[in-house]
Amino acid sequence: MVFVQKLLAFIIFIALLPILLLIGILILLTMGRPVFFCQSRIGLDGENFNIVKFRTMNTSQGDDAVRLTRFGTMLRRVSCDELPQIWNILKGDMNFIGPRPLLPDYMPLYSETQKRRHEVKPGVTGWAQINGRNAITWDEKFALDVWYVDHKSITLDSLILFNTVTKVITGDGVSASNHATMKPFKGSKTDE
Repeated sequence: MVFVQKLLAFIIFIALLPILLLIGILILLTMGRPVFFCQSRIGLDGENFNIVKFRTMNTSQGDDAVRLTRFGTMLRRVSCDELPQIWNILKGDMNFIGPRPLLPDYMPLYSETQKRRHEVKPGVTGWAQINGRNAITWDEKFALDVWYVDHKSITLDSLILFNTVTKVITGDGVSASNHATMKPFKGSKTDE
């Protein structure tokens, strides 16, 4: 299965290379350098890795809503900022489908149940992404991630992939209510 994921990622990378180059050039022209945003995230079994995305915000300090550029907003709406994660799949850090990888700072805040999301490789898209993405609460998102871990299958992955295309086209759930991205996770508000 790992070989198939990597082979598919390589084929997609080659097919999308002209689009990746075009987006990179447009970022250079509209925002300057760097083109990519790299950040430490938690993957399988709680291991750190560096995720790669196209940069969508100015490098200045401040609120995400202020830093998010017009071109960056467009990239996020159609999820093109996520395309460089094909590199993470090729490296073996991620799969196409799985819980989204989150910041290392969140690890001590997870409940024991929420930590189970790290029993599978993180994905570019996942069950929580097609069921609300950033428009649902953290608790809802983590519950969906754990549900995915317990029900992972080729059929479910196919359903997620199909529904991801629909979500990308509609831009559904890209932002949380009253927030440009997703509010930081501060810990669970519910007991297990």
